[in-house]
Amino acid sequence: MTQAVTSLELPPAKHATGSMVLPGSKSISNRALLLAALSPGRTQLDGLLDADDIRVMLAALRQCGIVIDHTGQEQVTVQGQSPFPQPEGDLFMGNAGTAIRPLTAALALMDSNITLSGVPRMHERPIGDLVDALRSLGAQIDYLQTPGYPPLRIGSGRVNAGQPVRVRGDVSSQFLTALLMAAPLAAADGDVVIQVDGQLISRPYIDITCKLMAQFGVTPIQDQNGQQFTIPAGAQYQSPDQLTIEGDASSASYFMALGALGGGPVHIQGAGAHSIQGDMGFTKVVQAMGATVVLEDNAVTVSGPSVADGQRLQAFDLDFNLIPDAAMTAATMALFADGPCLLRNIASWRVKETDRIDAMHAELAKLGARVESGPDWLRVYPVATPDWQAASIKTYDDHRMAMCFSLAAFAPVPVTIMDPDCVSKTFPDYFSVYESLVRG
Repeated sequence: MTQAVTSLELPPAKHATGSMVLPGSKSISNRALLLAALSPGRTQLDGLLDADDIRVMLAALRQCGIVIDHTGQEQVTVQGQSPFPQPEGDLFMGNAGTAIRPLTAALALMDSNITLSGVPRMHERPIGDLVDALRSLGAQIDYLQTPGYPPLRIGSGRVNAGQPVRVRGDVSSQFLTALLMAAPLAAADGDVVIQVDGQLISRPYIDITCKLMAQFGVTPIQDQNGQQFTIPAGAQYQSPDQLTIEGDASSASYFMALGALGGGPVHIQGAGAHSIQGDMGFTKVVQAMGATVVLEDNAVTVSGPSVADGQRLQAFDLDFNLIPDAAMTAATMALFADGPCLLRNIASWRVKETDRIDAMHAELAKLGARVESGPDWLRVYPVATPDWQAASIKTYDDHRMAMCFSLAAFAPVPVTIMDPDCVSKTFPDYFSVYESLVRG
């Protein structure tokens, strides 16, 4: 067994150049797995992400009786069946929000007798708004510890889709995604109407959900300005036979940043101009900071100033509601800007793998930055050359903390990433790919 790496020291970086291929999208991979499992017949998924969060979903679906075979590298075939053959037992969901939330909704709308639990942090991540919505449909769900949070026990409820179901949209878009994906299980006798309370955050992730559901035969989904969604009566999932999964656009943000910070060009393959992922919008952020971006159908190339040569990125004041994951990358890039940078509308950071606002505030400050934060915002002041401090960055078992702080290596001091293996959640090979592009 490979011994876990407790820390990784990154020496000061000066340049970044080269080409890399993105791993599959986590968001698309876990959605596609569940949709394939709910679609009668065989579905081949190509480009599936090989990482911890996907393994959690694979294991859970298999435990529910779904037959899944690995038929090639990053390729699986799923033999779908709805309802699942054996939705019973105890499912361990790790810290995979993209697995536990939609799976909770799907299991709640079929004849189940099952518990879902995870790591301690998962038991601190809210799920009460989703549970309330599912209970209003007749689902039987009990909290096993703290009300509003996993672990959960799901029993056999009597589903009634006659009344609109309401869900908050301002905590996590995963609640609405879960309801949308499960809705066809309740649509036999009538439309399923989902009403969204509050501002719908992270809207591009809902667009991913709807586009994938359409590829699995559920269309049209009526969308009234993000405040009400209607799944038509009689909607049923149908296998598309084969689906190719895009490269992960959230992961692409780190390599776009490498091109912007290290001169480039850095060529990123696997997602481009035709991506269905909102995080490809990060191209506009790096452009606003002074980088040059060339978009192709399935790739993007980024070049920029070389901060190690004394150049600075341009400061920004931006709303990151639509791309909260990629926003973490921008927060680290702000260390190298020509003025203070403000990240607004990032409240969803507080219910992620860790409280990312508090975590980013603490770790950026270790490097010598002045940092300010509030309930849904973060302001980062750039670090002057004499003020940089070598630091050991705590990652809080959060893959994105590890990856975005690798960018701090463009400072003139060494940066040590603690628990670098936490990247296995979505990108196990991240640091080897990083090292192939970065030059000292």
